[in-house]
Amino acid sequence: MSPARRPLLLAALAAAAARPALAQSPVQALNALAARANAGTIGVVAGGIDGTYARIAADLAAVLDDGDALRILPILGRGSLQNISDILALRGIDIGIVQSDVLAYARRERLLPGLDALIQYVAKLYDEEVHILAGPGIATLQDLAGRPVNIDLRGSGTAMTASILFEGIAIEPRHAPQDMALEQLRRGEIAALAYVAGKPARLFASQASGQPLHFLPVPMTPRLLETYLPATLSPTDYPGLIEGNPVETIAVGAVMACYAWTPGTERHRKLARFTEAFFAKFPAFLRPPRHPKWREVDLAAQLPGWTRFGAARP
Repeated sequence: MSPARRPLLLAALAAAAARPALAQSPVQALNALAARANAGTIGVVAGGIDGTYARIAADLAAVLDDGDALRILPILGRGSLQNISDILALRGIDIGIVQSDVLAYARRERLLPGLDALIQYVAKLYDEEVHILAGPGIATLQDLAGRPVNIDLRGSGTAMTASILFEGIAIEPRHAPQDMALEQLRRGEIAALAYVAGKPARLFASQASGQPLHFLPVPMTPRLLETYLPATLSPTDYPGLIEGNPVETIAVGAVMACYAWTPGTERHRKLARFTEAFFAKFPAFLRPPRHPKWREVDLAAQLPGWTRFGAARP
């Protein structure tokens, strides 16, 4: 235990021990304190520090935290596939923010058994745009054939989407963290990076006008239309990177996923309490300083191929 935390814990134990019901011993007081704290705690695994998921999870904590009754713990994640795996297997993870195509991908690749019965969703959130940031001399996706392209960590949502997007284009995939990849792109060590994130993505916020980096258009094709939505990146989204006309791209939905706890269990009751608070306080997410992507959320939206958590059904 750190020296800074020890006085706080001792004070909490002293206060707890002062109550007659918890005066039996410091150990019993600590156990009661832990039980009370954990009874309302919800772990939310999000994404990397520069991604939209992390901002959304932070907003959940800022709006919904209510003392011991409900406390949200945002946790940095490693992508949609890993987040689904964490919901299934990792202690303390109740919710994960993932891409809407992750279940179909996991089923197709036979990556995680029993997903249909074990994973549900609280709400479809917003749409995330595909960003392909390239260096000089690259004008189209086809120009990336045979070139090094960073597609984020293995198992990430970006890597999953990139495997579909670059089907038929033999890129040289790299798997560096996105902030490191951006520096590699600036130095000319890679030709481009792919990043799936809700615009405006913080990763690109530091890009100044005049730098030789630009977003590539991602044209919608009949194959992509089966899974994705048409979208654009505009000068308003990225004033340092886009001048003139918006850049055509595609988008995929973000989902607040959860474990399918059995009704009547403590974990189900805790998740239901979170869901009720989320719906009741949703108007607060639409006001600054919350992320602008909240204004795209339709709580009544249905998600084909997914089962909705009972407390979230209209």
